[in-house]
Amino acid sequence: MEKESDWQSLMDTTTQADETQQTSRLRLLSYNIQVGITAAGYRDYIFHGWKHVLPYRERIINLHRIAGMIAEFDMVGLLELDGGSLRSGFINHAEYLAREARFPHWYDKVNRKWGSIARHSMGFLSKYAPIEVTRYSLPARMPGRSALKICYGNQEDPLVLVLVHLSLGRSSRLLQMEFVSEIIRGYNHVILMGDMNCSSESREISTLLGETNLCMPYSNLSTYPSWNPKRHIDHILVSPTIRINSVEVLNYPLSDHLPISMEVTLPDNVFLPSGGRYGKRKAA
Repeated sequence: MEKESDWQSLMDTTTQADETQQTSRLRLLSYNIQVGITAAGYRDYIFHGWKHVLPYRERIINLHRIAGMIAEFDMVGLLELDGGSLRSGFINHAEYLAREARFPHWYDKVNRKWGSIARHSMGFLSKYAPIEVTRYSLPARMPGRSALKICYGNQEDPLVLVLVHLSLGRSSRLLQMEFVSEIIRGYNHVILMGDMNCSSESREISTLLGETNLCMPYSNLSTYPSWNPKRHIDHILVSPTIRINSVEVLNYPLSDHLPISMEVTLPDNVFLPSGGRYGKRKAA
């Protein structure tokens, strides 16, 4: 577990105090972007597998398109990024997308390192300043799955957002669901999002809902595969204190997943500071 004491921010922090405001409505997005690789069928995993380990000139074009889409959201969880390696042209995807989409704050966690070839990571972009960010490595038979916990508001009763990317194996996912349940236990206002690699009717989701007060008032919002969606494996779940206004899967197939979005209304006692103007990156 790692906590941040100095945020990775793209903002002039001297303006923060004058620009705080309360918001009650948030637009959320969760998107597995497959390191900027489009997919049109299962054959692409074989014939285009090299794009996962070597530079690919259309990757930056796809990332630019993704940035244009996510810019309208308030908080964005991104899976299957690169933390800056040979295959990405040594570009940190979380930072690049934050700059392109003009998010004042970004956070990432590298999950697996293949030397200088690939740095598998996940990232979170926010238009609001958090009070705490914690990185976790999730339990699994094979290491490389992680979670980010981002807290907003006040320490006594914060809004807690957790971004996860769970394993392919069920036994590992069950362990990870138990771990996530412990992360969020005791909090009143929780948003859990990410690629969970299991459906809304799965044993893993049932375990999570049984051990927490999270709600999933929707089902069968298929996000995978993007070219013919049949599986609902990307999710956004919330506490009962958070009202869901809308939820939908977006037809934006620049990955092998489709993004899932949700608009929510927060309880009156949750305050989110705007966090200042877009500006220079604060040293991490």
